[in-house]
Amino acid sequence: MSDPNKQVKRTRDLYQKAEKIYPRQVHGIFARLRVLSVWALLGFFYIGPWLTWNGRQAILLDLPARQFHLFGITFWPQDFIFLTALLIIAALALFFFTSLAGRLWCGFACPQTVWTETFIWIERFVEGDRNQRIKLDKAPWSINKVFTKSTKHFLWLSFSLFTGYTFVGYFSPIKELTVHLIEWNLGPWEMFWVFFYSFATYGNAGFLREQVCLYMCPYARFQSVMFDEDTLVIAYDEKRGEQRGHRKKSDNEYREKGLGDCIDCKQCVHVCPTGIDIRKGLQYECIACAACIDVCDDVMEKMGYEKGLIRYSTEHAMNGKETKILRPKTLLYGALLTGLMIAFSIALAFRTPLEVDIIRDRQRLYVETPEGLIQNVYTLKVANMAQSDHSYEISVDGLPDMKLTGEKAFSISPGEVKTLTYRVAVDPGDLKRTSSEIFFKVSSTDEKGIEQSQEARFIGPALGR
Repeated sequence: MSDPNKQVKRTRDLYQKAEKIYPRQVHGIFARLRVLSVWALLGFFYIGPWLTWNGRQAILLDLPARQFHLFGITFWPQDFIFLTALLIIAALALFFFTSLAGRLWCGFACPQTVWTETFIWIERFVEGDRNQRIKLDKAPWSINKVFTKSTKHFLWLSFSLFTGYTFVGYFSPIKELTVHLIEWNLGPWEMFWVFFYSFATYGNAGFLREQVCLYMCPYARFQSVMFDEDTLVIAYDEKRGEQRGHRKKSDNEYREKGLGDCIDCKQCVHVCPTGIDIRKGLQYECIACAACIDVCDDVMEKMGYEKGLIRYSTEHAMNGKETKILRPKTLLYGALLTGLMIAFSIALAFRTPLEVDIIRDRQRLYVETPEGLIQNVYTLKVANMAQSDHSYEISVDGLPDMKLTGEKAFSISPGEVKTLTYRVAVDPGDLKRTSSEIFFKVSSTDEKGIEQSQEARFIGPALGR
């Protein structure tokens, strides 16, 4: 009989601590593709700020100056429509490729995957492969363990700081940033963002890893909306693999024993960066890295079995039905994506690096000059969005014998916005209505093709006055 005076303390964890995953190194076609993807993407990221174009940093997102330099093109706040279009295109591309081939982005190109893969390489280089890392973590603390762990974290931190420095180099000229860094004379915001991005890289790729994909990334949650029975996913062939069971390589009668091709080696689990068992079916944790395909094919080859027990397939194909690549969803995504890309390319190709805004003086509708003409006053803001100086001339059209008073020829430096005031006078006999259309045309005199024509309203007296 229990003692009623004795209190039993019971606790319940509200959050289960994540178990550390030790992905094993794998070799195969998809592993090579993943390595190639990591090298290509990291190479572009780290080399990008050092590229030059016409004596200027080729990729520079200069926020203080409100200029985005992308090779030979300079974008301004007025070009925000291009950024909007680019984001829409990126979203549609993600939807399109997800509906076709699942989470290819997550497995091969996502920054979280790319940097996590790099950190795992460093970890594997210092601590060894899966079994060695598990053994090291279980071992009591010693001088060797402290040295090994310190070396790993030193390399992680060094790589993270280099990443943060490179990231800031896209927003602040990297050559100047390098000089300031050597002299330890970084500005407060530059210092903040270098350390902030370094800390984010160190934390996400070194510690959080798969937890970012499982709990923080929204894509893992809404991907199922874009999946259907014809979407290409990583699948385990249950009909061929079950029942699982260990056996010797020389056992050619395993079928008679009721066993399938799966030898239950659990290598597909050991190589998975999110720690799932693909044999349980498609799960939202799967990032489609295809490591399980490579290792399973290797095991099948060693056992003398046909490859493809785990493979890229569709739900229809696994059930013996025909897979339809062209279906309403993919056709719609593809058509929208193609149309937007064509429209974006045309708009970018015909983009004029000149912006003209017209504001008519609204304090007075019009003025009668001593000569008896009707005069309107306009303020023009002309922005040179090119990367070099340009000279311009201005003209006005739309009504007969208009007289334009103001600076008709002028020069503007790159990025400069020039404010000009003009007076337009018209004989009242030439006015057919109270409000008429006129057009201000600004043209470059030193480079053909750079011109803008903007509509304005010319206000005159009421007819019959």
